[in-house]
Amino acid sequence: MQGRFDRAAEDLGNIVHLEHVNTRVPDQRLATIFYISGLGLTRDPYLMTGTDNMWANIGRSQFHLPTGKPEVLRGVTGLVLSDRAALLRRLAAIRDPLAGTDFDFREEAEHVLVTSPWGNRIRVHAPDPRFGPISLGIPYVAFDVPRETAEAITRFYREVFATPATLEEGEEGKRARVMVGADQFLLFEETDRSPPPFDGHHIAIYIANFSAPHRWLRQRNLVTEESDQHQWRFEQIVDPVDSRPLFTIQHEVRSMRHPFYNRHLVNRDPAQTNRNYAPEHESWRWAMTSAF
Repeated sequence: MQGRFDRAAEDLGNIVHLEHVNTRVPDQRLATIFYISGLGLTRDPYLMTGTDNMWANIGRSQFHLPTGKPEVLRGVTGLVLSDRAALLRRLAAIRDPLAGTDFDFREEAEHVLVTSPWGNRIRVHAPDPRFGPISLGIPYVAFDVPRETAEAITRFYREVFATPATLEEGEEGKRARVMVGADQFLLFEETDRSPPPFDGHHIAIYIANFSAPHRWLRQRNLVTEESDQHQWRFEQIVDPVDSRPLFTIQHEVRSMRHPFYNRHLVNRDPAQTNRNYAPEHESWRWAMTSAF
């Protein structure tokens, strides 16, 4: 039996889950048209049900969309959704309601590239073995970073967060690939394009060893918020060698004792309507059955 299984392939680092991507939106009605009617996601029925914030479920992850001055991710969020044809029909149906905004979409070979009404880019992929068993979820968030930073970013996540991170070749040059959960990654892709100024958007991650990264960052005055017992935040990724600033993205860091950890999220089947309703088919399972 020895050597039959690749045990290392099952390893996770200290970061165990990428829970949400948070960008402010100025209009909850337009956000509903785009994220719920267009993309086919599900509004969280239990939390943030008012008109000043919306949490949109995507499998085990979410978009958080509080009302405010629009924020634009300095990169692109990757989604996995089933049924490309149905997605294209939904997106075509919201063109008129979103006329006059930045909303757009186009088909590409491996994904559908969608732009939100405020300029956030989203790549929508079909389920694929490279994303594991996910049929609905956020497999990656890719950031555009300056040249000569990817190697040091890899070093930051390895040494500070004790999570697997590799340096690889991307489409435009070097890329850091950081594991942030089972079949979830942060990608930091070097580019010559100058990123827009950081506007406050954030991602949320859960980590197992909650205190060690906090201690390292606090010693260097990099912790920006002591939220509560279960959460803290930082914004600046630095080179552990010399503390050289590399890239700014706010991380909302949560412990595995956080009350939201592993919370069940409701996901609907967007193909269900009042005209084709089939009992017991309202929900969408976020993962496909795997054969072992």
